[in-house]
Amino acid sequence: MTKTMRALIGGRGPTWALDEILVPEPAPGQVLIRNRASATNNADLPMLDAADPTNGGTGEEFTAGYEYAGEIAAVGEDAGGWQVGDPVMGTFPSAFAEYLVADHRFVLPRPDGLAAEVACALPTALLTEFGALRTAGFERGRSVLITGASTSIGMIGVQIAKTLGASQIIATTRSAGKRELLTSLGADTVIVTGDEDLTDAVLSVTGDNGVDIVLDHVAGDTFAQCLPATAVDGHVVNIGRLAGPASTIDIDDLSYRHLTVHGVSFGFSRDWETVPILEALHADVVPAVGHGDIAPVIDSTFDVADLPQAVDRLRSGKAVGKIVLTF
Repeated sequence: MTKTMRALIGGRGPTWALDEILVPEPAPGQVLIRNRASATNNADLPMLDAADPTNGGTGEEFTAGYEYAGEIAAVGEDAGGWQVGDPVMGTFPSAFAEYLVADHRFVLPRPDGLAAEVACALPTALLTEFGALRTAGFERGRSVLITGASTSIGMIGVQIAKTLGASQIIATTRSAGKRELLTSLGADTVIVTGDEDLTDAVLSVTGDNGVDIVLDHVAGDTFAQCLPATAVDGHVVNIGRLAGPASTIDIDDLSYRHLTVHGVSFGFSRDWETVPILEALHADVVPAVGHGDIAPVIDSTFDVADLPQAVDRLRSGKAVGKIVLTF
C-alpha cells in the first residue's frame, strides 16, 4: 500500500489545499479506510473560514471533511469484526482524503451495490435525523413536522420518518419550487413558509391537534412557531440553526401544551450517546438504504482534482442536495 495520499488541508487560505501527506495507521480500536468519495456539510465552510490566515483566521492546519465511503484497508487491534475489503460508509473527522482512520464503532456497513459517491452523502444525516427521532421517543404512527426539509439533512429526515412508519409528515421549505421534490420523498403536506403561517398551516392539517414530533433545522422565529403547532405532550427537537441561534418563545405554548424540548448534536466525544444510535441504524435504517427507500439528493459530483469548481459551487448557496468529491 502507498505511504502517501492526497488530502484537502484547511488553514492555508480561503480554500482547501490539495496536498500529499502520509497515510495514517490504525491504532487499537480503529480501522483504516480507503476512501472513494466524500460529501460536504454545512460545517465545512465555517471551519475553513475560521482557519483562513489570509482573512484573520487561526492558520491552524487540519485535514478537512467528515463524510466518506469506501472499503476497509487495514484493521487495528480490538477493532470489532471488520475485515479488509468490507464496503463501508460513515462520518468521522479528516475524511477529505484518500485514506482515513476511524473508531470502528462509528463505521457503518455500505449496502451491496450502493456506489461510494452516493453512500458518502448519507451518514451524517442518517445519524442526526434517526438520532433526533429516537431522542423524541418516536414510534410508528406518530406525526412529524420537519422544518427546513429541503436541506440535505432534512430530505433524509423526511425519508426516515416515512420508512419508520410516521402517520403524517409535514415538511417546510422557503421555496415553492421544492414542493414537488419533498412530496416525492414522502412528505404528505408541504408548507411554503414565505406564503403561509407555519403554526396555522400545521394546525389546519392536523385537526387543530398539532404534530407529535418536530425536527427543527431552522431555529430563530421558526422554532417559536413550532411550539403552538406541537401536540399536547409532544416533543420539539432542535437540530440546526439556519435562521440563527436566538429565538423568543411564548412560555405558555411550552407549559400549557406540556411540551418537551430537546437539543441534539451527535459528536464523536459523546460515544455513549452516539454509538447506540449507530448500532440501531444497522437494523432499522441501513436495510432501507440498501432497498433504495432512503437515498440522498446529489447536487453535483467533482473529482478532487477539480476542487476550485467544487468550492465555487459550495459557496454559491445554490446547491440542492450534497456536493460530492471523488478520490
